[in-house]
Amino acid sequence: MFDSLEAFPFALGSSFSLIALAEVGDKSQLVCMALAARYRATPVLLGAIAAFALLNIIAVVFGAAIAHWLPQSVIVLIVGILFIAFGIHFLRPPAVDENELHVEKSSHNLFFSTLLLITVAEFGDKTQIAVAGLSSMSDPLAVWLGATLALALTSALGVLAGRTVMQYVSINLLHKISGGLFILLGLLAFLGLAY
Repeated sequence: MFDSLEAFPFALGSSFSLIALAEVGDKSQLVCMALAARYRATPVLLGAIAAFALLNIIAVVFGAAIAHWLPQSVIVLIVGILFIAFGIHFLRPPAVDENELHVEKSSHNLFFSTLLLITVAEFGDKTQIAVAGLSSMSDPLAVWLGATLALALTSALGVLAGRTVMQYVSINLLHKISGGLFILLGLLAFLGLAY
């Protein structure tokens, strides 16, 4: 069924690729851009990485717990439906609300401000749900590591070079690639149910 997903390197690589593509141009990356433009980059980046590490732990624990409670066929069906829904969502043009980028100035504890802001903004987000789904079918440690590295990378891009990257690569193109990958994984999940 999903035997190949049990391999650590495959789970690491697939979670890294999927989450990295899904998160480029997302609100958390835009928040990192806005904060880094206004404050020092290092505490912003470290706060974002800490927030994503925490959120991914919650998602992986939830996904692994569900894998023990529900039959594998039900999990695969749910994950397939979620991934196809995420794919369709990504194929739509992104809408960026400039009001989401407004952040009150706090010079005392930028690390914890970033940690709190991203944790609240991303809790229950599509990437956290995707991490939970992936960890219900794959090695949870590999999924956590891959997703956390991907989110650290996208946060670093947002802090250090996000605006430059977006001049050369269209957000719409990245979202279409992400949407296609989510739909492909959803269809592969359904294909696994047939066998």
